[in-house]
Amino acid sequence: MAKDLGTDGAENQIKGAAKEVAGKVRKNIGDMTDNHSEELKGKAKELEGKAQRKVGEAESKIDRNT
Repeated sequence: MAKDLGTDGAENQIKGAAKEVAGKVRKNIGDMTDNHSEELKGKAKELEGKAQRKVGEAESKIDRNT
């Protein structure tokens, strides 16, 4: 994720949202197949995406205020 943070706010929001969705899908597949490892990896990816999306929101807010 750290290498992605050099981008602008909107791009971080889009990339973060995509990671969130991918993480939710992976988490749900892990849940349906009773694969706890995949479930945890999916949850981690979902949280990574949420954090990146929030960074993008903050960057956009800062850009609007300057």
